[in-house]
Amino acid sequence: MELGLIGLGKMGGNMRERLRRAGHTVIGYDRNPDLADVHSLKELVDALSGPRVVWVMVPAGNATKATIEALADLLDPGDVVVDGGNSRWTDDEQHADLLGAREIGFVDCGVSGGVWGLENGYALMYGGRPEDVAKVQPVFDALKPEGDLGAVHAGRVGAGHFAKMVHNGIEYAMMQAFAEGWELLEAADSVTDVREVFRNWQQGTVIRSWLLDLAVRALDEDEHLTSLRGYAQDSGEGRWTVEAAIDNAVPLPAITAALFARFSSRQDDSPQMKMIAALRNQFGGHAVTQAE
Repeated sequence: MELGLIGLGKMGGNMRERLRRAGHTVIGYDRNPDLADVHSLKELVDALSGPRVVWVMVPAGNATKATIEALADLLDPGDVVVDGGNSRWTDDEQHADLLGAREIGFVDCGVSGGVWGLENGYALMYGGRPEDVAKVQPVFDALKPEGDLGAVHAGRVGAGHFAKMVHNGIEYAMMQAFAEGWELLEAADSVTDVREVFRNWQQGTVIRSWLLDLAVRALDEDEHLTSLRGYAQDSGEGRWTVEAAIDNAVPLPAITAALFARFSSRQDDSPQMKMIAALRNQFGGHAVTQAE
């Protein structure tokens, strides 16, 4: 089938290649002319046969909103727009309403797989009306991993991004657990080869996983991670997961703690720890370290 793909960065570019390998026609647009097949959104839409399917793979927020608004003026009734970026699920209903007023379908799709998706396939979680999903199904089938799993119609509009958000929240907590375990092993005098301990866990243990495999890969590249600064950014989905938990009165202590740990990583000289040190000195006479 034909697909218009907007946004050809690391994920979008690899998705275009995987779809083409599967025999689909993909016409891509990107603001970088070196990556694009066409020079404008209008040229992309005009190059597709109806009913058109256009997949948006641009940063969440204003960029996605502006792209969908532009497509609303260019597409025809019966066409479908897929938002495959990391949009907040609450934006999806607004986009569906905007497009629906012009009889254009909308599907939200959470995509996981990163830079490995080209070869391994992408895990897909999508939401929308069955008739709109059906128009995109050949694309989903080509992008997903081989086998019966890896793609799910999670529910109505918004369900795909909500499921991907929860997936990323779980990922936060799992990464934090591996990081804490690694630091403790590194700190213990009795453990002389932390990297091989991690490698050994890849077989037979209950914590074996792709994240563990990636941790071993990172340690193979830099055994003690000495080239890295202890700073971790967050994409926003961890925050949205915690906010959704509050809205639904669902306790998420591990995911919330993992998010806050990311915030702590950005403080070279933690103001909170200054107060902790001062209080320990006041009540117990514990030594403090003076600022330079």
